[in-house]
Amino acid sequence: MAEFHLEFEKPLVELKKKINELEQFSRENSIDVSAQTAALTVRLEETMRSIYGNLTPWQRVQLARHPERPYALDYIERIFSNFMELSGDRRFSDDKAVVGGFARFQGKPVMVIGTQKGRDMKSNVYRNFGWPNPEGYRKAMRLMKLADEAGVPVITLIDTPGAYPGVTSEERHIGEAIAVNLRDMFSLSVPVIAVVIGEGGSGGAIGIGVGNRILILENAYYSVITPEGCAAILWKDRKYAPQAAEALDLTAERLMELGIADGIVKEPFGGAQRDYDKAAEYLAAALAEQLAELKKLSPSKLRDQRYEKFRAIGEFSEQQEAKAGAAQ
Repeated sequence: MAEFHLEFEKPLVELKKKINELEQFSRENSIDVSAQTAALTVRLEETMRSIYGNLTPWQRVQLARHPERPYALDYIERIFSNFMELSGDRRFSDDKAVVGGFARFQGKPVMVIGTQKGRDMKSNVYRNFGWPNPEGYRKAMRLMKLADEAGVPVITLIDTPGAYPGVTSEERHIGEAIAVNLRDMFSLSVPVIAVVIGEGGSGGAIGIGVGNRILILENAYYSVITPEGCAAILWKDRKYAPQAAEALDLTAERLMELGIADGIVKEPFGGAQRDYDKAAEYLAAALAEQLAELKKLSPSKLRDQRYEKFRAIGEFSEQQEAKAGAAQ
């Protein structure tokens, strides 16, 4: 499969092309062009630092959606062992957009659950393009309750543009399924770590995202709505998605500042799609650190901490209004 490049990465593509052409010319004509290729290589590295060191929110959204980015099963394969996938919600069917099951993390049992996309049209149709149906959330909750009964931590890997908005999804009560998950995840007595590994879109993300800790990968995003959806509402045109991405405060850095995310997981330079193994190594280290802290808490403390964390989200706006009123 040909390497995929985003629009803002085109300068890098051109430089790589020139370097390859020079190297081919050197091989075919036995002419030393090492000085020229060295100069272009330096320029390539400088351009990479300039581009990836100054990414806009919209460019991070594009990286989060990169078709070659590692998905939930890619991380599960590299971070966990003895993964035993469990299927079905025991009410309607098995949603292939949600995967999960018992596994071992660094030798200890855990329950890992994630939203899964496909790599091509066939697998994307099979995974419903990463849009979970109601049965996906019900399956996830069934597995979390199994983990609660077994006394093992829950780790969720979030990568979805949102819950599936189709008629069939509404007929099977998608809103109710997500609401039940929000309610019941607060009652879990085991540590819950939610990780946004790509897209964290709206209720589709939070349906498996009520954690004691919320981690987000460096180039992932977490938002109440996609930039395109926001642009369609505010400006009546999806072309304003870059402006919407700026306004939504959806990047990892802003989510940390707002107190929504608890940690940013480093990615390989240029994005997780450049090195799956290194991306998995960074995530495994972050998970180990958070689990070590959460395992010190009692079941009641875990429930209280989770509840208080989400109750605190958004309080800053009320405090600002109070301060403004006092100043007046």
